[in-house]
Amino acid sequence: MLDVLRERIALHGPLPVDQFMRACLEDPRHGYWQRVDTIGAGGDFITAPEISQVFGELIGLWAATVWDGMGRPSPLRLLELGPGRGTLMRDALRAAQAVPQFIEAAAVHLIEVSAPLRQLQEQTLASRRDAVTRHSALDEVPPGPAIIIANEFLDALPIRQLTYRDDAWHERVVDLAPDGSLRFTAGQRVEFRSDTEAKRGAIVEVRAGEDEVLQSLAARADPLVALFIDYGPAGPSSGDTLQAVRRHAYTDPLFEPGTADLTAHVQFAALAEKARAVGLATHGPITQPSIAFRACSFCPPYGMR
Repeated sequence: MLDVLRERIALHGPLPVDQFMRACLEDPRHGYWQRVDTIGAGGDFITAPEISQVFGELIGLWAATVWDGMGRPSPLRLLELGPGRGTLMRDALRAAQAVPQFIEAAAVHLIEVSAPLRQLQEQTLASRRDAVTRHSALDEVPPGPAIIIANEFLDALPIRQLTYRDDAWHERVVDLAPDGSLRFTAGQRVEFRSDTEAKRGAIVEVRAGEDEVLQSLAARADPLVALFIDYGPAGPSSGDTLQAVRRHAYTDPLFEPGTADLTAHVQFAALAEKARAVGLATHGPITQPSIAFRACSFCPPYGMR
């Protein structure tokens, strides 16, 4: 992956942070999401569903309860964004069998771009193979009432970073150092209005991927409820949150690109504000200190609260 990035930078110039993240994660040959050994004790990181089946079971019972409050629509689109190995959905469906009518109404849709993870999901959900549909994007899911689940999905969306230099905001980019290694530097000047006084070296993060997800949710005409579970501050925050994890330890995001998971903290206050701006009602975030995640649910203004 480093050779690919070197060639790309040499030909086209420094890469904005979001393009760097997307290349490291999505490259069809060397990207991180093309690996199969990323999740679990023997991988690079672990998520709550892989630690305890109770996590997914609680979400399954929550989904059945929400479905009941929606008026028990049938069919129901039960979506998961970035389902990993399929563990959460498997546990959720097992617990939700306590409500047979919900299981009968739910058509499962998994949104996944990683080919290796799709194969793992097929194995995990083999008993429901005929009832699971896979997509590469949320917009591909047919219309209809929906419940959307996303655990540690938003933090993996590529972000832009802006840095304050010479009394102006500049795109933060990845460039080549004289020795051929990668380094962060300030790129072209950009127009950006900050809510607080900016100081030299300040960094703010812009999450266009979140905007795309929210727009897709808002565009759905039928009632929906979406539950997002992720890491990040509940209140307003700024600064550099880009991080890389390899073998359950933090590492330099620029070191051996394509071999580490790249994420950035979700800014829940800004996320909720953007959701309301496109017509979605919000609840939360709610802190869950026992397992250290935050949750935020979205729904249309006429839907669930």
